[in-house]
Amino acid sequence: MESNRLLHASLPLLFLVTWSYGGHVRNDELHLDGPALKMDQALLTFHNQLPEEVQIFYTSDHCYKCVYQQLVTVKPNNNSSATISTVFTLSLQVESRMSNTTLCRWSQTYEEGGRYSVWIQVPLAFSQPQCNFSVDKNPNNATLPLLVAALLLAIIALLFVATPYICRRHCTSKFIKTICCQGPQYSLEDDSCESVHDTVKAKSSRLLSLDTFRGFAITVMVFVNYGGGGYWFFQHAPWNGLMVADLVMPWFVFIIGTSVVLAISSMQRRGVTRLQLLRKITWRTAVLMMLGFCFLNYSPRDGPLSWSWLRIPGVLQRLGFTYFVLSLLQTFWGQTEIPERAFHWRNSAHDICLYWPQWLVIIVLEMLWLCITLLMPVPDCPTGYLGAGGIGDGGRYPNCTGGAAGYIDRWMFGDNMYRYPTCKGLYRTVQPFDPEGVLGTINSVVMGFLGMQAGKIIIFYKRKTLHCLCRYLLWAVILGASAAVLSKCTRDEGFIPVNKNLWSLSYVLCMGSFSFLLLGVMYFIIDVKGWWGGQPFLYPGTNSILVYVGHSLLGFYFPFSWEMHFQESHWEPLLQNLWGTALWVLIAYLLYRKRFFLKI
Repeated sequence: MESNRLLHASLPLLFLVTWSYGGHVRNDELHLDGPALKMDQALLTFHNQLPEEVQIFYTSDHCYKCVYQQLVTVKPNNNSSATISTVFTLSLQVESRMSNTTLCRWSQTYEEGGRYSVWIQVPLAFSQPQCNFSVDKNPNNATLPLLVAALLLAIIALLFVATPYICRRHCTSKFIKTICCQGPQYSLEDDSCESVHDTVKAKSSRLLSLDTFRGFAITVMVFVNYGGGGYWFFQHAPWNGLMVADLVMPWFVFIIGTSVVLAISSMQRRGVTRLQLLRKITWRTAVLMMLGFCFLNYSPRDGPLSWSWLRIPGVLQRLGFTYFVLSLLQTFWGQTEIPERAFHWRNSAHDICLYWPQWLVIIVLEMLWLCITLLMPVPDCPTGYLGAGGIGDGGRYPNCTGGAAGYIDRWMFGDNMYRYPTCKGLYRTVQPFDPEGVLGTINSVVMGFLGMQAGKIIIFYKRKTLHCLCRYLLWAVILGASAAVLSKCTRDEGFIPVNKNLWSLSYVLCMGSFSFLLLGVMYFIIDVKGWWGGQPFLYPGTNSILVYVGHSLLGFYFPFSWEMHFQESHWEPLLQNLWGTALWVLIAYLLYRKRFFLKI
């Protein structure tokens, strides 16, 4: 869902260390050991053998049309070192300070913990300076901790799969012995097999795939909020594009939409009145928003409950508002009973046509987002600007972060919004930008509405598994193709790039495609075939609000985390983050066994 940006007082510093590309510069003689390097850092030493002073400039290839930044100045016949980021490919160029000419330029991806040298010299056979590259110390194997963790998790998953099978074989064997031997010593009344058979018989009518999908999203969210082992690809994308942390919140919103359709339809069939539904919807929305305002807020000046810096937008605030709008749509324009003619092939679009008022509202909302985003004039910014500002786009729009979305939020909320957007380190932005802002909330409702469509398909084709799966696949293809057209299958060059910070239309379509595919696969494996019970994701999925609020409030205290002493590699951060995530899954499991579910 979100990297936990509300609880770390040190988050801005950590973020700048991770995403900045020129580190501490040393202008003394090179020492072989050099300074201690942290994760995602390498040491680059420049040996200037020219009789003139040179300057080194850099930019990241991930930073769209960014202005080159100065990294280090090297005096004649001298050395100078700098720590650089290994996250993305870097483009560097060496310029003569005397003539302002570029001597050499290159792009390269450096690896974590490596120590490299660049020799700036004029070979005897050439008249022009050249830059020669060498490796002084081989980099670390940064992926080794991740591979070991993946292997251990695979072994644990195999044990989870094998244990029920062994238990069933054990129960069957004892049952045969009881029949054959007729001995009281083989009674089934005092062993664990009874609970196994009872569990099989008492199959719940609840769709386990929904809880599993929700639990999978919340588990990944907890892991990435804790830091994702320090791996950059588990974090949020700096601006355009997708990384792992960008996936979880739209998945959660999608499942909210699916659950709203199933829950409200069920309550309407049981005779719950519209007024009762409105009371329940309003109460739940208010509780979600108050949790976001009062408990998951953070002020760097006055403390966690500061009115002077109270962040008005937020994750739970957006989820609460999205739930409220979707619930109103289903309450007023939902179908309590599905007509029989809807199952005829000639009426195959009835799961859309019967809900035309809902579609009309969503189309109006999306047209509102498009018009404001692409047509609204923003002072000192180009109309329809979707960039990060800062040093991006040649540095022409430094104060235009987020275009119309950022301008509206700054006008409405002032200082009461998020100050450290994911683009701050890479793009050197100076304007605050809130990823849970007003315009993005509109598309959050659209994302939830796609989840509602998934729930309607389940209701319409409950006994027609093939029809249900085919429709899921069709929706995934249509949404994915639409996202590809809008983004032109590129990160930055599309009509509307895939951007989680803006919750752009292409981002919603792309994540809707992923959501239909993932839910369809889980629905087939869990609810149709019964090949998997959804463990362990089923447990946090049934207590998602408790896990989210709990890990946000307590996740950075012992035993969920501790003060790390080995931050130069991923071993300890990955262990700590996996440990903290596993503890919350275990807590959810224990609550599941006790039948305790936090309901709002």
